Order: sequence, then structure tokens, then C-alpha cells
Amino acid sequence: MNPLTRWDPLKTRWHPIKDLEEMEHRLATFFGRSPAGPKGGKEEMTVAEWTPLVDITEDEKEYLIKAELPEVKKEDVKLSVHDDVLTITGERKYEKEETNKKFHRIERAYGSFTRNFMLPEDADETKVAADFKDGVLKVHVPKSQKAKPQSTEIRIT
Repeated sequence: MNPLTRWDPLKTRWHPIKDLEEMEHRLATFFGRSPAGPKGGKEEMTVAEWTPLVDITEDEKEYLIKAELPEVKKEDVKLSVHDDVLTITGERKYEKEETNKKFHRIERAYGSFTRNFMLPEDADETKVAADFKDGVLKVHVPKSQKAKPQSTEIRIT
């Protein structure tokens, strides 16, 4: 049997959507995940690993990390800084299943999470502060005073 096949451009048509879906399926299988999307008219159930989404902004005084932690209690979140790495860990706990409810779909992920962020050189890790309100964790990382650029006027003689 010949392992090579001859390409005939008149018989073969390029289907970019089909090729993209096939590549997505192969990558999902390679990384050990169930491929997304309907198969044979039926929707597959997948369990996602949960990682909170963050926004990181900077101004002249500080870096601000905002993490979305819906339905996570403040007591279930821990912050630490070690070797210039800020770590946010926590857990979103699954609600107690009620026997009189019939669940049709559970898409939200639950369980433990960890996010690590390398702090910039000008961050003052000794003065990191955080607040938690309405499911949003705000981590304030002030910039160190010595790192701020200073201008000195030089007298010309």
C-alpha cells in the first residue's frame, strides 16, 4: 500500500471551518480535555477548571489587581507574597445538593484555585493591602519610594 496520496485540487475542497473544528478537537484531546461543541446533535458535558479572571492596572502610586471571585467568601481567600511573587489562593465551594431539586445543567466550576503574579522591581511587597467587596478582590501593591524617578536640577557653571 502506498502511504502517499496524490492531491487533486479539483476533487479536494478546502473547508476552513471544518479544518478549524478538527484542529480544536485534536488540541483538546491532546491536552486531556473533552472537546467543546455538539457531537452528533447531542451536547457534551465538560467540567472546567476554574481560574478567576483578573485585571491589572498601574498608576503613578501603585499596581492594582482586581480578581473576580463570585460566590467566594472572604474567609476562603488567602494572599501571600514570597520571593517577589504574589499568590492568591482560595476555594469556591459547591452548594449543598438539595434532594427536591432536579439539576438540568451545571456549568460553573467549583473548587480550589491559585493565581501567581510576579511583582515588578518597583513594587513594595511589604505594604501590599487588599479589600474584598461584592465578589471582587482588590489587591493594592504600592510602588516603592526609592523606585520613583526623581529629577534634580543641575546648576551649570
